[in-house]
Amino acid sequence: MTQTSRSRSTARPLRGVRVLSLALNLPGPAALMRLREMGATCLKAEPPAPKGAPAGASGDPMGQYNKTAYSTLHEGIKVVSWDLKAERGQAALHKELARTDVLLTSFRPSALAKLGLGWKALHARHPALSVVAIVGAPAERAEEPGHDLTYLADADLITGLDLPPTLFADMGGALMASEAVLSAVLVQKTRRKGSFQEVALSEAANWLALPRAWGLTQPQGAVGGAHAGYRVYPCRDGRVAVAALEPHFAAALCKAAAFTMSGPLAMFQPEAHAAIATFLLGRTRAQLDRLALEHDIPLHTLVDAIKSRTPSPGRA
Repeated sequence: MTQTSRSRSTARPLRGVRVLSLALNLPGPAALMRLREMGATCLKAEPPAPKGAPAGASGDPMGQYNKTAYSTLHEGIKVVSWDLKAERGQAALHKELARTDVLLTSFRPSALAKLGLGWKALHARHPALSVVAIVGAPAERAEEPGHDLTYLADADLITGLDLPPTLFADMGGALMASEAVLSAVLVQKTRRKGSFQEVALSEAANWLALPRAWGLTQPQGAVGGAHAGYRVYPCRDGRVAVAALEPHFAAALCKAAAFTMSGPLAMFQPEAHAAIATFLLGRTRAQLDRLALEHDIPLHTLVDAIKSRTPSPGRA
């Protein structure tokens, strides 16, 4: 589904709401993209591009190291360049804030204070304005340096030497920030005043880590590898992600593998793992795709793990 079709099919509860974002890199722009899809009128203010940058360069680091991501994140969003350390930039900012409903930031509190953008100062000057501040860690830890990887590590979500396949804390934080904007708008409508809400990326990581903390995704957990119907197995020409967790799905898988289930705990037994692994290893991806359709088994075939990491010709 493209971003355009996704926008058209999404409810637009923020129609008429004006959001100004000063947030750079990924979490803030990702939140702004979500807010635009929900109907908000979004404006993004960036610092001037660094000296020596080509004409038209972005002041957001994302625009310099991944133009594809930057372009997607800012589709349909007006972007302006303001130097908030200069009087002219401050004047432009406060003129816009006078008609803004929610300000989105991603700076450390000390940096906002130096710019005169601490919550107390902003609330005194723009009492109807709400602020959603994206920080790395909450409260007194908001000044600590960190990034997606360190927040995931702190939440026990880094289990080996490989980097995570995506930026979970950043994207989870973006969702929490868009949720906070919705909350701020509700407060504005019910209490007729602005509010301040802090969204910590470390807390987003902790939220995503809850299933692991509960034991669900630990090796002994049902969705951590202990259940034979919920694992990634090798097949003849690749891999297959099997998610036959519910009893009726597990029964269909066992029937196909000619394994007799002897009770609700049978899928946790070594015999079940061995029988299903042997069955899947002898089938091709095409055969397993047909099996899934014919017998209503939730599985998804994948290319070989090594091949999936090999760059295609012409790519770095």
